[in-house]
Amino acid sequence: MPFKQVPQKFNAKINALTIGVGEKEITLGGENVFPFYTFDAPIENSPKIGVEISDLGAYTDVPGIAAYYAGSDTLPEIAKRASEMPGADFLAISLDGAHPDNGNRSVEDTAALVKSISDAVDIPLVIEGSRNIEKDAKLFEKIAEALQGKNVLFLSAREENYKSVSAAAAMAYGQKIGAESAVDINLAKQLNVLISQMGVKTESVAMNLGSAAAGYGFEYVATTFDRVKSAALAQNDNMLQMPIITPVSSEVWTVKESIVSEEDFPDWGPAEARGVSMEISTAAACLAAGSNAVILRHPESVATVSKLIADLM
Repeated sequence: MPFKQVPQKFNAKINALTIGVGEKEITLGGENVFPFYTFDAPIENSPKIGVEISDLGAYTDVPGIAAYYAGSDTLPEIAKRASEMPGADFLAISLDGAHPDNGNRSVEDTAALVKSISDAVDIPLVIEGSRNIEKDAKLFEKIAEALQGKNVLFLSAREENYKSVSAAAAMAYGQKIGAESAVDINLAKQLNVLISQMGVKTESVAMNLGSAAAGYGFEYVATTFDRVKSAALAQNDNMLQMPIITPVSSEVWTVKESIVSEEDFPDWGPAEARGVSMEISTAAACLAAGSNAVILRHPESVATVSKLIADLM
């Protein structure tokens, strides 16, 4: 009997969220099929890739990353170089130097630094924060003001600070925000509900559901992503229809397989090759599970994942 394909059609769709301005603006989401199911319906907006740098500079502890940024001395130069990485769609900035335990740069100085980065690049910006909940709320307000009109995504609105982040970044200055939860569909939905009750339009929100490096309980990440997408499309749950953006590099480049030396584990091979493989594998798994964007660091990872996306679309 010949195979007869029956397209899986949904009346619901993922919200389309645009960040950046001008010719380089990008749109996340907008699809009404499961990830890469182009045989069911066209997917207008392909998944996107962000390149991560720190407000302290590039992550040059990896030789291949250090070589890519060689000759770029100032942070605007590093940002410009990152924005030119083949396959890069947006720039993600981690505010490491603003953390109270890592320099504690002032809110004003950090905002000025991010503004200098924004002036140096023409691709969209995603601000990841300092990973300090109290400090991030203050940082996001000042940076959102400094970057008015740039249509920036502030990634780390958490249950503990979503009110201040929503009010400052989204409502006062018209920026986009990312609701950050911890790999739990119920927590993700609850946070989205709370943010919407603040008056933020659901079309201005992305979800950072959390992640893990491949092999580190990733099956739980994959099932959570799958449950979110299924609820959004099959059940038309509008509190889970926000596009998903996943910081992969911060998970990958801290695990043992990516950082221990070849001298200590000669059977494992070169550390950098292991890290790149881990970054590519994790990013591919996140995209296949439902992420609309991933954040990476290594040029080889960005190029490989970019080609993977193009081949599957």
